[in-house]
Amino acid sequence: MRTVRDDLGGVAELPEGPVERVVSLVPSLTEALAATRPAALVGATDWCTHPADLDVARVRGTKNPDRRAVAALQPDLVVCVQEENRELDVQRLRAAGTPVWVGVVESVDDALRVLRRLLVEVLGWGAPEWLVQVERHWRGPSPASPGAGPAPARPRVAVPVWRDPWMVVGPRTFTSDLLDRAGLDNVYASGGERYPRVELADLDAAGADVALLPDEPYVFTDEDGPEAFARTPTRLVSGRLLTWYGPSMLAAGTLLDEVRAQAVAGSGEPAGS
Repeated sequence: MRTVRDDLGGVAELPEGPVERVVSLVPSLTEALAATRPAALVGATDWCTHPADLDVARVRGTKNPDRRAVAALQPDLVVCVQEENRELDVQRLRAAGTPVWVGVVESVDDALRVLRRLLVEVLGWGAPEWLVQVERHWRGPSPASPGAGPAPARPRVAVPVWRDPWMVVGPRTFTSDLLDRAGLDNVYASGGERYPRVELADLDAAGADVALLPDEPYVFTDEDGPEAFARTPTRLVSGRLLTWYGPSMLAAGTLLDEVRAQAVAGSGEPAGS
């Protein structure tokens, strides 16, 4: 057996060699695991929607996993992250003898570190090509990084994640850092709360060039979201591309490059994703 520590100092005892049975309680990590070694992924949450053809046992939600179902799958390791999973579930899984590894992701660097450490060091699977491509894209200079010419434009964006009450992406979050690296300024990037509540009138008057309305966790649609904004252009986008870390980060780069280009061009026209 070998011992590994997670981002919170927790300890898991794993078999020597590559890990063969994994349960993921994190949708984005489920996608990453399935894209790397699908046969080793034996369980996932009901919210693990990618890949679309994922065929594994379901163990309920990220914050209410069926711990008996998890244990029955006899995993070598259960994968969690601090933001999405409850400490209580981690403690009870461990108390029942199930090894758990917890990552902490609050930035792009955190995401890249967690992905590489989990896949290479913890699971022993090596670095897949998709991870190499993701690292190459997001560790490089931002498209709005200063160069020899004039400072590039940095459009201002807001990202609501809930309605009634309205809540937005704030500081110290993966999404806010992702926006920054893509050359976009989150108008709520400063302050104390990571997902602050805001009044709609204040949100609409915050000075964003565009409000990005994702389809998760709140499902914004053509009829539910854009009509609330009188001053700010809106765009419906995939929530997965703003909040998941893994293979989706490649498509996220393409989306945010497009958002930035459109905002810089000043079209100001709402667009669907």
